[in-house]
Amino acid sequence: MAGARSARTPAKQSSSSPLLSDQAYDAIRDKIVSLEIAPGAPIEEEQLAAELGVGRTPVREAIKRLAYRRLVVVYPRSGSFAADLHPTDLEALCDMRERLEGLAAERAASEATYEERLELRELLNELEACTDPDALLNLDVAVHRAVHRMAHNPYLLDTLTQTLDLSLRMWNLANERLPDLDHHVHGQAEVLQAILDRDGARARTLAEAHVREFEDDIRKMF
Repeated sequence: MAGARSARTPAKQSSSSPLLSDQAYDAIRDKIVSLEIAPGAPIEEEQLAAELGVGRTPVREAIKRLAYRRLVVVYPRSGSFAADLHPTDLEALCDMRERLEGLAAERAASEATYEERLELRELLNELEACTDPDALLNLDVAVHRAVHRMAHNPYLLDTLTQTLDLSLRMWNLANERLPDLDHHVHGQAEVLQAILDRDGARARTLAEAHVREFEDDIRKMF
């Protein structure tokens, strides 16, 4: 029977493993966010595929996702390029982040599990002890991503992941000239403590202030 034969026929496999596509996405995103691929620079598909040890199909799929995330711009017949950085985007981006970061911190104060609170406590201890500038920046990002995740809202997480990646490009462009970097990053300790104290209102206020301070500092650099 034709129906039985088709039921036993293995489904056609995708030409690209989702895992490979995800790996390519993460790797290329990190290169763009860290400015290893500079704003406006071409995305070299063949070179990236060889470097990452994958075929060109996972790289192309990753580029499509990155374009949707506004990290890549695709021009027909011209190729793909890392999106330019425009200071005019800063206000709109931070306006959105201020509200959403505050919401995430407020939710994390009430929604974080016992195990997640232990993770936040460890991050707080690391933050308070850290003095190395590069390590501080990495900790700042780790704190943001942890709080986003512990808000336990997948739609909020998705949006904050995108806006944080876009903000980090501006941060990486200006961080060597930023004044009071230690003070800015260590301000995250107060956010973490408020979350650990289950004080959602204070966590929200502090998280919003942290984003406003980021905007003020970056604006001075452009």
